[in-house]
Amino acid sequence: MYSRLIWALARDSRIPASRKAILVGAVGYVLVGRDLIPDEIPVLGGIDDLAVVVLAVELFFEGVPDEILQEKIEELEIDGDVFRHDMDQVRRVTPAPVRKIIRRLPEALDSAGRFAKQARLGSLIRSWASKSWATKEESFA
Repeated sequence: MYSRLIWALARDSRIPASRKAILVGAVGYVLVGRDLIPDEIPVLGGIDDLAVVVLAVELFFEGVPDEILQEKIEELEIDGDVFRHDMDQVRRVTPAPVRKIIRRLPEALDSAGRFAKQARLGSLIRSWASKSWATKEESFA
């Protein structure tokens, strides 16, 4: 039920890209496999993955305007009271200092994006990558 809600919100153009990037980052963390606690350690190995996903989802929801969240909850026929109760439970188990640090992440992503755009880093990186790729192709030839 909540995965459908997250998917519907992530596809909504009214949701800031920085919030969507948090979800992408969490998925990347889980998929890449370079964990704070190696997955080979029973039970503990999955805790960091779970913590990253829970924090990312909480932060994502915090950045969704209330009217859009309510619209999607109604659209998907999710009980709003149950949703709020579940989110309150998640907040209770997440340490306050961690939530405070994580809440600053979207602003940092927005700032980094603005800096990259102003500095035209996108075109510089594409240029560097294409030159680097061409050099690799020549060395294989």
